[in-house]
Amino acid sequence: MTGWAASSTALAGLAAFGLFAVSCSTGGTGTRDEGPAGTQPVAQVTPSPTAPSAARPTPRIDAVGLLKADSAVSERVRTDLRPCTGDEYPVDTSYGTLTGGPSADVVVNVMTCGDSVGVGTYVYRPRPDGTYENVFTIEQPAVYGTIDRGDLVVTTQVYGKKDAVAYPSGEEVITYHWANTRFSEQDRVHNDFNRAVGAGDGDFPEPAEPTRN
Repeated sequence: MTGWAASSTALAGLAAFGLFAVSCSTGGTGTRDEGPAGTQPVAQVTPSPTAPSAARPTPRIDAVGLLKADSAVSERVRTDLRPCTGDEYPVDTSYGTLTGGPSADVVVNVMTCGDSVGVGTYVYRPRPDGTYENVFTIEQPAVYGTIDRGDLVVTTQVYGKKDAVAYPSGEEVITYHWANTRFSEQDRVHNDFNRAVGAGDGDFPEPAEPTRN
């Protein structure tokens, strides 16, 4: 009789545990509250196909041929324009929007072979027939033109009588904006360089020991 009572007590405990487990898995106050699995369809997202790019590659031009055939380029620049090594000419070419033409405008910078000092900056605007016209020319030592957010920015190094090529005294930065079929000066910034630094003669100071309390 004692064994049966013990068995009854054990069964009652197991039943209570089972009810407790069911209440934890289905009730709204347990640490986990999950709905029945497999009753809702799984949403499937179909990736949209990638649309091909509508942008066309910018056509490249023969900058050297364009310069040599351009009467707006001085005879001295055209005569001195020779390859530095092999067939590599000292010419940088940039493509971008400056004049709102049918395709990209072209900025061409001509430099010296020895020290890469700019000697001329030219802007060519595309015509509807695919040819190019010169709409900007500046020829002077240490000049370089770039395209910046739709404007032409021309930087010219300023040298004193004793300045080395690598250490100019300053620079002029002029911004030109295209309007009414021509470039107009929009902004001018002059920078004077510090003459006490850059010579490479000084040494860096030794790092100081940290202060300790």
